[in-house]
Amino acid sequence: MDDMPILTRRRIEAEFARGIFAEMKAELGEPAAVRILTNAVVKLAHAAAASFAQKAPGGQPSLDHFRAIQSLWTAEDALRTEVVKSTPTEFHFNVVRCRYAEMYRELGLAELGAVLSCNRDGAFCEGYDPRLKLERTQTLMGGASHCDFRYTRE
Repeated sequence: MDDMPILTRRRIEAEFARGIFAEMKAELGEPAAVRILTNAVVKLAHAAAASFAQKAPGGQPSLDHFRAIQSLWTAEDALRTEVVKSTPTEFHFNVVRCRYAEMYRELGLAELGAVLSCNRDGAFCEGYDPRLKLERTQTLMGGASHCDFRYTRE
């Protein structure tokens, strides 16, 4: 499963999550269902990030390694990005096209796209390296013209 493109993986997860979310919503109400789904996705992101950190050269996560693994998320033209700044301590880029957001809309899950995908980004940083911080003020999923990813490693 590690060699499966992330876009394909997210589609499978979204189709599965749709059914679980509908059941939770019917049983517990929408706010509780969203909270539970969000918590689960954040925990999955932390675990995935920790695994990536262990695979970094020397088992030491770094911004260089973090930059290198970004290609996993952009594979299959899943994201079109424009690098704004890339230094030893900063990696800033804009996402100008997001096939993840497009996929969630196609699946009729636009309202859950941020929970299923965008929420992972900050959680991934925490799990990968607590010194890596993400600042993002807007997303395509939220209706903006682009996503503004601003990573800084303390």
